[in-house]
Amino acid sequence: MQLGMVGLGRMGSNLTRRLMRHGHEVVVYDVNEGAVRQLESEGAIGATALEDFVSKLSLPRAAWIMVPAALAGSTTTALAELMEPGDMIIDGGNSYYRDDIDRAAALATRGIHFVDIGTSGGVFGLERGFCLMIGGEQEVVRHLDPILKALAPGADAAARTTGRSESSNSTAEAGYLHCGPHGAGHFVKMVHNGIEYGIMAAYAEGLAILRKANAGNEARESDAETTPLRDPQFYRYDLNTTEIAEVWRRGSVVSSWLLDLTAAALLKDPDLAGFSGRVSDSGEGRWTVQAAVDEGVPAHVLTAALFERFSSRGEADFADRILSAMRSEFGGHQEKPGSG
Repeated sequence: MQLGMVGLGRMGSNLTRRLMRHGHEVVVYDVNEGAVRQLESEGAIGATALEDFVSKLSLPRAAWIMVPAALAGSTTTALAELMEPGDMIIDGGNSYYRDDIDRAAALATRGIHFVDIGTSGGVFGLERGFCLMIGGEQEVVRHLDPILKALAPGADAAARTTGRSESSNSTAEAGYLHCGPHGAGHFVKMVHNGIEYGIMAAYAEGLAILRKANAGNEARESDAETTPLRDPQFYRYDLNTTEIAEVWRRGSVVSSWLLDLTAAALLKDPDLAGFSGRVSDSGEGRWTVQAAVDEGVPAHVLTAALFERFSSRGEADFADRILSAMRSEFGGHQEKPGSG
């Protein structure tokens, strides 16, 4: 089957490579000519512009957009201007599901089909396969099944869940699922990423507690601005977080692929000196929290994980200065020098 790919960053390039490995033809376009040439050298059909890209697609055309959410709307619009009724535009990035609903409605007036696909797998997806969460019209998704099946990890990626029937008609075991109508794919991926924020924060906080387990061995100032450590004898452990992360990978209930990656990072740099600790958020965590508010669902962990990312970027600095100022005003407390 043929597919067009617009956006050849890490994800777009590896999606292309995986499809070609499974015998599919891929037409590629990116504003970065070098990325196009690289994939041409690996067997893809390169395009020099969107017009050239569309002209090389067979009817009915299927074009997959893999660009940042901020560019998805303009890219979809530009592509749609060149397409015909019956063609398909697939947004495989991390777009906001509400935008999907609006875009699908706008494209439908022109007879163009829209599919939203939440794509998980990161840089390892080329070898492991990509988990795909899909929203759109059933017949259109069914038409794309050969593409989806090639990209997904396959049923052998995980053992069958106990009690699950082998005769199930669901494709979930293969690693891809039609979740519902327009927007459903990105809605599921949005919450997936919100959960990811929470899991990552839990590992980070737990390992930080272990790293500070020798607090009883450290000299502490004795003044009105420093909370005394009441029982220092209980905090005299010099723990090796690299080895702890490794042992947790084996038989522990907290083992996971994210822990595998954490163990690998700690092995390369036990102090993580190569990182400043500034943690970005690309939107999905915020949208998950907004959905929780709209639905009236308590989401304490996911919200705290999102806010921690804000703090990591200095977004709490002014609030912290307000706190210091208030302490100074009401009690004459002098701010101590920061540890950073």
